[in-house]
Parts: sequence; C-alpha cells; structure tokens
Amino acid sequence: MAQIHPTAIVAHGARLADDVVIGPYCVVGECVVLAGGVRLISHVVVDGRTTIGERTRIFPFASIGHEPQDLKYDGEASSLEIGADNTIREHVTMNPGTAGGGMVTRIGDHCLFMVGAHVAHDCQIGNYVIMANNATLAGHVVVEDHALLGGLSAVHQFVRIGRHAMIGGMSGVERDVIPYGQVMGDRARLHGLNIIGMQRRGFSRDDIQSLRSAYNCLFGDTGTLSERVEEVARRFGGIRPVDDLVAFIRADSSRAICQPKGANGG
Repeated sequence: MAQIHPTAIVAHGARLADDVVIGPYCVVGECVVLAGGVRLISHVVVDGRTTIGERTRIFPFASIGHEPQDLKYDGEASSLEIGADNTIREHVTMNPGTAGGGMVTRIGDHCLFMVGAHVAHDCQIGNYVIMANNATLAGHVVVEDHALLGGLSAVHQFVRIGRHAMIGGMSGVERDVIPYGQVMGDRARLHGLNIIGMQRRGFSRDDIQSLRSAYNCLFGDTGTLSERVEEVARRFGGIRPVDDLVAFIRADSSRAICQPKGANGG
C-alpha cells in the first residue's frame, strides 16, 4: 500500500502505485496519477489531470497541475505529463496545457527543477534538462534534451531552446537558441558554443571542432542566413551536432534565431 501521512489529503479517484510516499500536509487531486516510487516530501499540492512518472521526487510547497496562468484558458480538460526520475524542488510551479497549445504540457525524464522554477502551459521539456533557481518559461516554450537554464532567466512564449544549449543567469530570451549555443544578456545574444558542456557529455574533439567551424560559417558576414545554412549543410553534413544545428534552424518557428551581436542576419 502507498504510504500516506495522516495529515495528507488524497482525493477519491487519485491513482497511486503501491510504493508511492505522500508526506505531511500534501494534497492530491482526484485526477492525479502517481507512478511507482514517486515521493511527495511534504506540503506539496498536485491537482488537475496530472501524471507523474516513476521515482520523481517533489519537495515542499511545489504547486503542480493547477490551471494555467492564461486568460484564454476556459476550463478545458487539459493535462500535465511529468516523466520519470525528475527532481522538483521547493516552490516550483508547473501548469497543464490549453486548447490553444495542444492541451498538454510535457516534462521528460531525469530533469532537475531548482527552487522557484516555473513551467507554463503547453511547454514541451525534453530529458536531462536543468532549470536553476527561479528560471521561468512562458507558454508554448520548447526545451530540448540536456539544455541548462541559469538562475533568474526568463524565456519568452513560443521560443525554442536547442539541445545542449546553455542560458546564462538573469538572461531574457526572446529568440530561439540554437543547439549547443550559449546565450546571455538582459536581452540575450549568442555568445558562442557550450563547449564545456559538450566536453562533459563526451562529444569527440573532431565533432566539437567541426561544430566550431560550422558556427563560424553560419554567423559569417557574407550572404543571407538561409544561404549560410545551406553552405553549412553542404560542408559539414553527416556530423551529428552540425546536423542538429541545421535541422533546428530549418524547422518552422514563430521566433527568429538568437544571433551574436553584430551578426549578419540576412
């Protein structure tokens, strides 16, 4: 049987795996599903149509699954899906989707959400993502695998953050951030590549050097951005990080690409 502290309130209809642990003063809504090994430390509120994957831990005063902070939300039966092995620290807030964004907010596996992080409606978060203290996402943001968002950073709605990207602390991100990119600033600009992150994750020296060369070509001073993308694909195609970069830029997006200061956007 699930271990439920006597002070916790679990609504009839909530589905709990046998080894779930629900600590003091937690509140769990009637449409919530908690998978095996989930642990709510204390004072956690989980509501709405929220599913939480195996072994995810949620710390005190987190608010998970309450209705979106979106004036267009009209009570639709949207959901929040959280994957396995996540750590969700104190005061984190995560909202379900809306009719205008696909009806679901998704969190992948093995992510860390530090104190006060916020994931808004319809966001799509990959695996191994880290959001540091008080990092915040507006609605419809996409964050790909292994991205890292520094403390007090804020991401504009509909922005995409590419895989292995790094967002500097206190940055305001208004444009899409390329995979492996590093951005910073109150209105964030691209400041090169997240080389240290790539090295820590085992990328080869050859792959890193090829990505450096592709980056220099991509943000050069001749031709348009679309022309330079095609040049990068022709010269460096078949190298995984470069292919990730090209595919990201070619994808449809409502936002422009974050570029270095003074770059020729074409």
